[in-house]
Amino acid sequence: MVNRREFLSSAAVQAAMPKRQPNVLYIHAHDTGRYIQPYGHAVPTPNLQKFAEGGVLFRRAFCGAPTCSPSRAALLTGQSAHGSGMVGLAHRGFRLTDPRRHLASFLQSHGYQTTLCNVQHEAPANEVPGLGYSEILRNPGRSGPQAAQKAVEFLNRAPRQPFFLACGFFETHREYPVAGPKEDPRYTQPPSLFPDVPSVRQDMANFKASARVMDDSMGAVFDALARNGLEENTLVVCTTDHGIAFPGMKCNLTDHGIGVMLMMRGPGGFTGGKVADAMVSHLDIYPTLCEVLGLPKPGWLEGRSLLPVVRGEQAEIREELFAEVSYHAAYEPKRAVRTQRWKYSRRFDDRGKENLPNCDDGLTKSHLLENGWRERPVVREELYDLTFDPGERHNLAPEPAQSATLGAMRGRLERWMKATDDPLLKGRVPAPAGAVANNPDGLSPKETPLELD
Repeated sequence: MVNRREFLSSAAVQAAMPKRQPNVLYIHAHDTGRYIQPYGHAVPTPNLQKFAEGGVLFRRAFCGAPTCSPSRAALLTGQSAHGSGMVGLAHRGFRLTDPRRHLASFLQSHGYQTTLCNVQHEAPANEVPGLGYSEILRNPGRSGPQAAQKAVEFLNRAPRQPFFLACGFFETHREYPVAGPKEDPRYTQPPSLFPDVPSVRQDMANFKASARVMDDSMGAVFDALARNGLEENTLVVCTTDHGIAFPGMKCNLTDHGIGVMLMMRGPGGFTGGKVADAMVSHLDIYPTLCEVLGLPKPGWLEGRSLLPVVRGEQAEIREELFAEVSYHAAYEPKRAVRTQRWKYSRRFDDRGKENLPNCDDGLTKSHLLENGWRERPVVREELYDLTFDPGERHNLAPEPAQSATLGAMRGRLERWMKATDDPLLKGRVPAPAGAVANNPDGLSPKETPLELD
């Protein structure tokens, strides 16, 4: 039997021992936006719902760029996409200027075991070790369950701590699986941007089928974290890169394109089923992790820590945020600034029409094309009042009554572009040697891309 003096002595020793540094699990989906159950959509994701109810959900989170590699680069370097150098897609020849700024490399330099499981999109496959991963768990296919199994095996083997595990899922990227009985298209409502017709309902039902696979896969990883006693000391960042792969969403600077799910759970106060309405950016994740982990914040970070919001010390941490597109499948230079009330975006080319290769093929795209989408004009500048027009449908830029607001928003965007040395200020954004892109006058991203000069 342990006497009281021995017990107190043991407790005092334990109290004096340094706390273990938290682990980090960065778990992310592809092209999901906020179309999951915790954000109120009719897309059943019970595992993500349970996760949200135990952590903190950010209702107004946005990516730095609504296109795959630039978005992930912004999150994982804490810089604007052009600031990181990632102005296009990694598998099409675009690269980070300095891979040492990647979160994996930073954490590895501070003693973390860094492991990549499945999807990443910040470097070509042969250059992934340069991002700072000490271990790469390859997934032989694109299946979410296969990727989840690799992550579960990692968590089951009592990994050395502290660790950083990046676990990425291909879902909910197109092509979607065909909806089964659980996602009957007859009872599926398309996003409000689109007509309620059979083909679009089928497209959304197929998305829901993909979301179910993603949710099951993430749930398996969350269960393994708890089963292995790692949940309490692991800060989990659960997010996606940008909006869903429907017309006017992914690769667009509307909230439909840059709005993302962001839920976090673990040390630092990310518990209790809190819901935060603050406007936040993916760029805010890196400085938040530094603060929670007790690590120095690198000088290149452009974001702000989320902790004042999570602790209830501040309602907001930023009055503006920015997003950009340079290259996706095709070159489409555009930038945007968002405040609490206003959204301003500007195109930096004179095409005046849709860039269709930058929209993934699918049933909804086909329906719009059949009804004349290719001939619809696009404007150079857009200004939206997000209080009265959250769907961003009524462009106020041409209205004389909004000239003062338009000028102020132009000023915000220009100041940011200058402060971050945006290459677009000097003309066409240069591409690295060997990079490829589609002809913007094409129809599909599947058309053969051409090498850029």
